[in-house]
Amino acid sequence: MVANEEIAINVKNVENAEQIISQLMDDYSDDILYLVFSYVKNRTTAEDLTQEIFIKCYEKLGQFNNKSSIKTWLYRIAINHCKDYLRSWHYRKIKFSDKIGDYFPSKAKHVEEEIISKNVTNRLTNAVMDLPEKYREVVFLHYYEELPLVNISKITGINSNTLKTRLKHARELLKNKMKEEV
Repeated sequence: MVANEEIAINVKNVENAEQIISQLMDDYSDDILYLVFSYVKNRTTAEDLTQEIFIKCYEKLGQFNNKSSIKTWLYRIAINHCKDYLRSWHYRKIKFSDKIGDYFPSKAKHVEEEIISKNVTNRLTNAVMDLPEKYREVVFLHYYEELPLVNISKITGINSNTLKTRLKHARELLKNKMKEEV
């Protein structure tokens, strides 16, 4: 991945842009998919949003100004895209439909829930996914992506001290959640 940090973003022709996006997708598609999944909590939706993010990066590649690393720029686009999606009418409509489905359960839903509950083995991952977004974001970037708080601050635009506080609160919430399950 070090080689990617040294890519000179010079989009004078379409072929160069396509090569750069292809390289970014090869290097970061899994990372972006995991990040997006941490927001939307649905594999199919995360895959769709990841594709949209790379399309957006392709369209905006000429606006990359080398003030940050390409990875930071890509993560910033991904986080903003996820937040836009979560605020969208489409997402809110789906959430409302899911809640209605809870009141009128179908037989298929019970089977699906049973299968999911049998497959879920990693309690910590589930506890992280249950955290509020502001805590989940910093936990994901710090522990799963192993980014230092300085880089997370650049990606999210949030002060490092605020991130430290959020990380501390997230650890406390996770500790309490894990104690409850034991």
